[in-house]
Amino acid sequence: MQPYKQLRVWQRAHALTLAVYRLAATLPADERFGLCSQLRRAAVSVPTNIVEGTKRQTNADYARFLNIAEGSPAETEYLLLLASDLGYLTPQDHQPIAAEIDELARMLHALRAKVEQGDG
Repeated sequence: MQPYKQLRVWQRAHALTLAVYRLAATLPADERFGLCSQLRRAAVSVPTNIVEGTKRQTNADYARFLNIAEGSPAETEYLLLLASDLGYLTPQDHQPIAAEIDELARMLHALRAKVEQGDG
């Protein structure tokens, strides 16, 4: 299995996490332990599960962690939508990250399919 830092999907997930952390810092102070915290946890879950999966012994275990990672972009996207609908984010803040989340989700799916076939 490839070192995680060499995986493009991990690199994109890490960059997305950094962007979400920066964006979450702009949320109102009263959301610090609510939406802000949950948004950060959802974003960090993606690269974290990729990393953990790369250290597993079998492709089946690796694929399972990639599958777990696949759920987190959807959660992150919803939380960003919620923040936007609450008026905390502008469309200019939300849309580029939403587009990156969509691409990341496709990349995760492709990697999981490859790992399940034994090619990862």
